[in-house]
Amino acid sequence: MFAVIRTGGKQYRVTPNAVLKVEKLEGEAGSTITFSEVLAVGGEAGTTIGAPLVAGATVTATVVAQDRLPKVIIFKKRRRQNSRRKNGHRQPVTVLRISEIKAA
Repeated sequence: MFAVIRTGGKQYRVTPNAVLKVEKLEGEAGSTITFSEVLAVGGEAGTTIGAPLVAGATVTATVVAQDRLPKVIIFKKRRRQNSRRKNGHRQPVTVLRISEIKAA
């Protein structure tokens, strides 16, 4: 069974026991998060695609950790101006383990 959920402006295809990193969500390690924005649900019986959401479908996940992605270097250089700027950024993410997919 699989589902397509929307969180943080992105869409993710998830299966039970899958681990994924999403945009930072509130909650400490061990807490449970329920996603109600389910765009599609599929399994052995077939696929149900919502218009835009599948009514009554939910995906439950457990927070594994609050983490940060590897550093991205932002380097700006203006040629012949002796102007350089170097900056770094680490995006905060939430690591989730999908525990249950409920189709309506």
